[in-house]
Amino acid sequence: MKDKFDIDDLGFAAVDYQRYRRCGYNEVIYGSGKTGEQIIGIMANMVEHNVGRILATLIDPEKFKEISEAFPDALYHKDGRLVTLEREPAEPGFGSVAVVTAGTSDIPIAEEAAGTVAFYGYEVKRIYDVGVAGLNRLLSRLEEIRSAQVVIVVAGMEGALASVVGGLIERPLIAVPTSIGYGANLAGLSALLTMLNSCAGGVGVVNIDNGFGAAMLACNILRLHGSNAQ
Repeated sequence: MKDKFDIDDLGFAAVDYQRYRRCGYNEVIYGSGKTGEQIIGIMANMVEHNVGRILATLIDPEKFKEISEAFPDALYHKDGRLVTLEREPAEPGFGSVAVVTAGTSDIPIAEEAAGTVAFYGYEVKRIYDVGVAGLNRLLSRLEEIRSAQVVIVVAGMEGALASVVGGLIERPLIAVPTSIGYGANLAGLSALLTMLNSCAGGVGVVNIDNGFGAAMLACNILRLHGSNAQ
């Protein structure tokens, strides 16, 4: 067995076991574009290297069928298209993340974020369908949003929800534009530009549909927050 911090070249993938030492978390498998056989190969290699918690993103149901035959204890989180193999418990994290969506159509991206945050041991507060078309819905959940240490706002269409929430809270806010919307939404570009041009302070923006990236940023913030609180 190789050292935990080696890089293992499988031919189709170079599995990076140095990442834990550099970044504090193991490599996550990006499933889009990979075959089920390739994903299984990477997971098997990680198990061989005693990685007790494995996360794979953007996994469709057909690929999960293949994965589940090789790893019957793998779990499929279909709303977020995540696969987890958890043979060790997560270390409990300090703090919580509120994942807020403008609409129901944004939930798949939100669930990718929420599932990733939960995988790393942090509490998740799901606050869905509170977009700017009905601000009363948002205001009725405002205290719950404020109770979290980090807020992720997921919105398509014009993406205005991130700026509105950013003007109402004193928390780090991570905005996720989604590709949800009619033609002039430009597959999420309009929401991205709105979020980048937010007049609210403290709003950071990740790429279109990148719930995973938002979650990782939130976890890094919480990790720092937890270390300072102890």
